[in-house]
Amino acid sequence: MELFELLGYLGALIIGLVLGLIGGGGSVLTVPILVYILNINPVTATAYSLFVVGTSALVGAVRNAQKGMVDFRTAIVFAIPALTTVFLTRKFLVPAIPDVIFTTETFTLTKDIAIMIFFAIIMLLASYSMIKGRKEDNEKVPEKVNYNYPMIVIEGIVVGVLTGIVGAGGGFLIIPALVLLAKLPMKKAVATSLLIIAIKSLIGFLGDLDNVSIDWTFLLIFSGISIGGIFIGIYLNNFIDGKKLKKGFGWFVLIMGVYIVLKETIL
Repeated sequence: MELFELLGYLGALIIGLVLGLIGGGGSVLTVPILVYILNINPVTATAYSLFVVGTSALVGAVRNAQKGMVDFRTAIVFAIPALTTVFLTRKFLVPAIPDVIFTTETFTLTKDIAIMIFFAIIMLLASYSMIKGRKEDNEKVPEKVNYNYPMIVIEGIVVGVLTGIVGAGGGFLIIPALVLLAKLPMKKAVATSLLIIAIKSLIGFLGDLDNVSIDWTFLLIFSGISIGGIFIGIYLNNFIDGKKLKKGFGWFVLIMGVYIVLKETIL
């Protein structure tokens, strides 16, 4: 096994560890690891990321469902516009982006560069969410939820497009929407977001099957290692406070986002 391949699989383990320790954020590492360490082109990397993120989130969603923390009705209401949009984005929008978007005397914006810059912007937004942190909320779930359907549809479409283009889960957008639009307590919003992320990511991945050549052996090994990392991270949670790690990881993601922008445009 080559050094970079070994580092890539180590990265898969770290993705799972982060997800298990802090409950999110690890998915933003998936695309950079696939692109910069394993030398996979960004379009394929975002497709692989959808599968890795989807299967990892599904593991977390099952655990939360067993604890009664998932609001299935809210998940379905939010997931329908999101999964529809992410599927259409992967099936039609991403393939329609030209290989060369525009060219100047000193710079050529290619499809791959545009995807990585857009991904870096998502990383910067996610890092802000992690650094700022969330306020815990122990309020009971209201018996009847009054859904703001128009805003949920709009939010679902936005999240679906973002997920479809960059292959990240978008939890930093979904969780505030569940709190504000569906009036869920924070803990239940976090748990429910994993089910939404799992559904829309895996459906989005299906949109790639005709457009991207999938190396199933590699993808299943990478995903399996990541899921193994989740369980290790969950175990380590008994000894390490994940909340204290989240802010530090947020700064790391911020630095990574800035690095990607500089690498793709200047370096």
